[in-house]
Amino acid sequence: MAIHRHIRWAGASEGGTRKEKNEDSWVAFTAGAAGSMVLGESGEAGLETQDMIFAVSDGMGGGNAGELASALIIEKLSAIIPETFKAAASGLYPDSMAYLTDVIKQVHDEINQAAAGAAEKEGMGATLALIWFAPENLYLANIGDSRIYLCRDGVTEQISKDHSSAWAAWKRGEMQEAQYRSHPRRAALYGAMGGGNPEVFPHVAALPYRAGDRFLICSDGLIDGLWERKIGIKLASAAEALTTCRELLERAMENSGADDTTLVVIDVS
Repeated sequence: MAIHRHIRWAGASEGGTRKEKNEDSWVAFTAGAAGSMVLGESGEAGLETQDMIFAVSDGMGGGNAGELASALIIEKLSAIIPETFKAAASGLYPDSMAYLTDVIKQVHDEINQAAAGAAEKEGMGATLALIWFAPENLYLANIGDSRIYLCRDGVTEQISKDHSSAWAAWKRGEMQEAQYRSHPRRAALYGAMGGGNPEVFPHVAALPYRAGDRFLICSDGLIDGLWERKIGIKLASAAEALTTCRELLERAMENSGADDTTLVVIDVS
């Protein structure tokens, strides 16, 4: 008997006090044989005839370059990923993880091309964290320090990888979370989309998912305002995705609020 997956989601973004403009961007969209459609800030949908993709991007660069970079990444992803379904209709079935890696590299090159020769766009780049729900698996990708968490059976774990030496040292047990949060090199990333980097090496993985799973995608503004234990408590609550999203955002902005903060909460049933 076929298993029909159902997704509920809620996303939100709020600008921080450090910058004039919110340089975060996010998107939820469907992709399938019938085409693609950008979704609203919250809602629910099935996976019987379509895949669902959620992504968060945190911009970086001088002037309005960060805002442009994150928005361009989201725009390009929304346009390119649905192309795989046109290929499938022609009898071609690309490997999803390899395809996702290729898409990210293509968008990375386009960001660099858009910044080339323009002083106001120098250093234009952004992070990316993405989840792609297909009927049998989900595929995730991230570059930079925007994160993806999975809450399963009340236990929350980060399933993305920060491209930061300080984060790696924390995860190896060389420091505690408090030391990591105050580390002077915490925000020094060795990987990002664009930014003039000649290549990009995203973390890409496939993961089976099941009913009851809850996912969180977020920019580092949320991490600034909330310790991992607090994030885990909120995700493990029985509150709906919309309520959880709003409460996480409000608490993070109350505790910090300096950086732009963006998140998407996704429930599987």
